[in-house]
Amino acid sequence: MEKQDFILIEGYKHIRYIQKKFDENEMIKRASDFFNYNNQRRSIRDFSDKPVPFEIIENIIKTASTAPSGANKQPWTFCVVKSPEIKKKIRIAAEVEEQKSYEERMSDEWLDDLKHLGTDANKPFLEKAPYLIIVFKRPYEVDGNGEKCQNYYVNESVGLACGFLISAIHNAGLVTLTHTPSPMRFLEKILNRPSNERAFLVLPVGYEAEKTYVPDIERKALNDVMELY
Repeated sequence: MEKQDFILIEGYKHIRYIQKKFDENEMIKRASDFFNYNNQRRSIRDFSDKPVPFEIIENIIKTASTAPSGANKQPWTFCVVKSPEIKKKIRIAAEVEEQKSYEERMSDEWLDDLKHLGTDANKPFLEKAPYLIIVFKRPYEVDGNGEKCQNYYVNESVGLACGFLISAIHNAGLVTLTHTPSPMRFLEKILNRPSNERAFLVLPVGYEAEKTYVPDIERKALNDVMELY
């Protein structure tokens, strides 16, 4: 970028952006290849304990942090848990909540909808996966004077970052599962998070077990998810 390749808008510097260009055939191929690869992604519950280089974890989190956010506030924290002791605490607390959900909170319809996935209250992947990435949302920030500073579109922003994160995990050749034990306040206590953070999502990350099976399900057809006007 040349030294003068920017403008000022209301006193704020805006640098020039140029998207890398491809010819139309290459664009079609890249879009198709990206879909085909992502279409192989599945939620995995059977993990190997094979170690994962930490540099991979760092880079997938940096990728997640490129997601757009309201007013560029980036209202997220990604807590990476490697400690077996902490993972065990998380599993124990999560299974307590999951047991209550399966026995008391979930409706019969909900439980029936889950049957084909083969899930239950036992969550061994919370200990077996080499890493847990706990995503926290930050509804507000606290400045140096202890004053609250509002963040905007927090759920939308953090949700987008999680989508980027899941794609980055798959792109790296690893597997994950979106886990949302409810309620999740126990995560804030176990990890001693500040008062302006709320647990949003748990993602175990690693390699799949040697023999891993997933439900034989299909994604909706394009005509079921897209409308052209």
